[in-house]
This record gives sequence, C-alpha cells and structure tokens, in this order.
Amino acid sequence: MLDNGTCILIVDDSRLARAAMASVLRAAGYQNLLEAGSAEEALALLKQREHEVGLVLLDIVLPDLDGIAACGRIKQDPSLKGIPVIMVTAQDDLDSLQAAFRAGAMDYITKPIQEVELTARARSALALKLEMDRRKAREKELQKLTRQLAKANQELRQLSARDGLTGVANRRFYDEQLVKQWAHCARERVPLTHLMIDIDLFKKFNDRYGHLAGDGCLQQVAQTMRDSLKRPVDLLARYGGEEFAAVLPYTDAGGAMVVAEALRAAVEKLDIEHHDSPARVVTISLGVATCLPSQEQDPRIISAASDRGLYAAKEQGRNRIGLGQVEVAA
Repeated sequence: MLDNGTCILIVDDSRLARAAMASVLRAAGYQNLLEAGSAEEALALLKQREHEVGLVLLDIVLPDLDGIAACGRIKQDPSLKGIPVIMVTAQDDLDSLQAAFRAGAMDYITKPIQEVELTARARSALALKLEMDRRKAREKELQKLTRQLAKANQELRQLSARDGLTGVANRRFYDEQLVKQWAHCARERVPLTHLMIDIDLFKKFNDRYGHLAGDGCLQQVAQTMRDSLKRPVDLLARYGGEEFAAVLPYTDAGGAMVVAEALRAAVEKLDIEHHDSPARVVTISLGVATCLPSQEQDPRIISAASDRGLYAAKEQGRNRIGLGQVEVAA
C-alpha cells in the first residue's frame, strides 16, 4: 500500500480521461484521489484542501483556463506553490512544453496515458514533495529552536547583568556601560552625568532592624530610584553594599540636579522607619558630577568626582546632594 494519505488531484475536462488515470493510480496503490473538470474547480479544491494535496496532474487543454495558466496561478500562490504539478498533454510540441515549465511544472506525461510512465512520474513527484515537506518542517523547527535559543541567551544576558537582590544593574554591567557611555558622549560631544548614591546610616539600620529588613530596604530604595529615572538610556546600578551609582548621558549640570533631587525626595517619601537617622526615616545622600567627556580621559574621573560630592554631602549632614568637580588633565 503506497498511499500515505496525500491526495493526488487529477484535472481534466474529460471524465473518461480522469477515470483512466484514477484507475491506474488506484492499481498502483494510490487511493486518496480528487478530480476536477476545469481549472477553476481545481483551484477552488486546492484552496480548500491545500495541506492534503501532494500532486496535481493537470491537463494542458481545459475549457475555462488552460493548464499552463492554471499552473502559473498555482505557483504564484504562496500556500500552493510547493505542490508539484505534472502536465498531461496530447500535444508534445516544444513551445507548449517550454511554456509549461516556465509556468512552474516539474514534469509532463503524454496522452494516451502509459501506466508505467504515470505511476513512475507520480511516485517520483510525491517522493520529492515528501522530502520538501520534511525539509521545511526541519527548517521550521530549526527556526523555532534558534528563536528559543536567542530568547534564552537574552534572558541569560539580562540575568548576568542584574544584581540578584535589588534587581537593578550589577557592578560588572555598570563598569561596562560607564566606559561605553563615556565614549559615546565623547563622540557626540554631549554632557554626561554620574551620580554616586549611599543609603544614610545603613549599618545602624541593619543593627536595629536586622539583615532581613535591611535587604527589604535595599530592594525598596533601588526600585524607587529606578522608577524615578524616566529615560531608558539612564542606568541605575548597585555599586556595592548600600551604595548605588547612576549614569545619565545627555544630562547637563542643571538636569543632573533635577534628577538627583527627584531621587532623594522619592526615597525620603517611602517613609521607611529609621530611628537612628536624624530624619527618622531612611534617606540617601548623593554626589553629582557632570562633564563633557573626552576620548583621551579615563571615564573613572567622573565617578571619582561624584564620590567626592557624596563625601561632601555626608559631611554636611546627609540626606542632601553634594557636587563633585571633575579634574580635567592639563
């Protein structure tokens, strides 16, 4: 039994011709057959059962639309073009055959039908279709696996760039991005701002409330600061312990102060109890530094400047913003 469930569509305006071909194919083991008496009927059948038809035997001479034009229509349809078409013709002139092949036919057989020829051509065409379908299925599966792998790699990159406790960027990713943003702003000749941020008296918070509460505090503060940075290009990272850093490209000194104050106010507004702080709630101190980067300078000069600003803010009483001057080499 050769029939694997794939249909063979026989298209001929002669009922007797269709019956003759069907008889030969059934004798060869192909039981799943469809018949059409015109090109339009065949095209309608193909649209209805495009996933079932594995081969079209198409007469060249048809009453409504000739077989060559019908073959062209099949091959121009994205959902049908993979179906092999064998032309059936009583004409063996070279021009007709060339036109059929140009239209997309893969082979032809001549009338009157020879049993051996018909079964051999049908078997070959169906085997080709089966192999093409298998190849497409493999390609589709490969594309699916490729997409899954790309997604998994992206998720892995995101996880490797994220601080496990707070969910913001980690120190390694921050180090990479500082270098990249410094070089980018240097090329574009635009300002870059760096913030160094520290949770005030965090050791005392941990000592009083415990490390579990301390972890929760870090998470809340980090989330609030991240939400306060409105632009996707702005980066907030956990620098270490209770210290955070922010890299703000395209941000001048005036904009830097606006952002820094927004972060300070947002954290204070959380109203996290901290009895050992003068404010009685958790607060942050920030150091701000802004400059026009240069390719010849080390980007760490801006983080060092914001660190000096942070030190100044702490010396002045905490819960405030300190300015750090970038030291430009002569």
